[in-house]
Amino acid sequence: MTNILEGKNILVCGGTGSIGSEIVRQALAHKPKHLRVLGRDETKLQDLLFSIDFPNNVRPLIGDIRDKERLRLAMDDVDIVFNAAALKHVTFCEYNPFEAVKTNVIGTQNIIDVALEKNVERVITISTDKATQPNSTLGATKLLAERLTAAGNFYRGNKRIRLASVRFGNVLGSRNSILPRVKSQIENGKPVTITDKNMTRFVMSIDEAVRLIFESVQIMQGGEVFILKMPSVRIENLIKVFVSAFCKKNKINKNIKYSYIGLQPGEKIHESLLTGNEAASALENEKMFILLSDINDFKSFEYPTFKKILKAKEFTSDSVDLLSDGEISKMISKIPQLL
Repeated sequence: MTNILEGKNILVCGGTGSIGSEIVRQALAHKPKHLRVLGRDETKLQDLLFSIDFPNNVRPLIGDIRDKERLRLAMDDVDIVFNAAALKHVTFCEYNPFEAVKTNVIGTQNIIDVALEKNVERVITISTDKATQPNSTLGATKLLAERLTAAGNFYRGNKRIRLASVRFGNVLGSRNSILPRVKSQIENGKPVTITDKNMTRFVMSIDEAVRLIFESVQIMQGGEVFILKMPSVRIENLIKVFVSAFCKKNKINKNIKYSYIGLQPGEKIHESLLTGNEAASALENEKMFILLSDINDFKSFEYPTFKKILKAKEFTSDSVDLLSDGEISKMISKIPQLL
């Protein structure tokens, strides 16, 4: 990764979020020339700067990807753009759909337009497994963001720019995700809510998510969607194992009550990483899938460690081996900030 990030000017949009801030922290280890962090909240920008001890090469920028003029200033002389800015809460997006469109779709296109204008070297769009066969506003807007990013490669002409996406499952410990919510419910003496006994999800840590992003930047040719091969869990098991670990760590002896509330607006019982049609044109190695866009010409591209998927099928969170309680406990223990 040193060859990709060292000495480069980097812009992280949505840089104060869970993923964005971790991109900032890990990118600093690769010695970029300048690292610009674009966010809407000055308090979160300040908190991030305090947490990384105010490096001289980090520039905090207040702004929104909905604002193209702000992006033009932020992206001047930038080499690499990470777009981690998003409205990502499923239910909020259902109740505020056009706000999701403004950020996840129009904001993404603004980044693409300005990156082409400024002759940026590489752009990575952060997506979600909810973009696979979407039944929610969030999923639909993120699928469109993936398609806009892939299509952006058609407009580059002789420019150096490459644009690609990464698709995540549930990032454990990220802001507004399930386990911090459960932690809050326990601390406030409320019943722990579970949507459905049968719900499953692909899961990964924030660190794994960022490593996927950096590896994607390394090998991207333009137009791909990179997808980490993630384990899957039954949400009920994940929550109960976490509750047990949290209560043990914090010496909470009271009985925890559970409330089953059913699926919320826009939610699925199971998520998909790849549809059957996508898998038919995808590549894989031990760690990840590469989804190749139907509209991009990949004949001249080479991915030495990847091969065609032998058995093209839909990859869903209920079709892979689910983590055992012991494996879930081990995964949680590797994310100490959760407890």
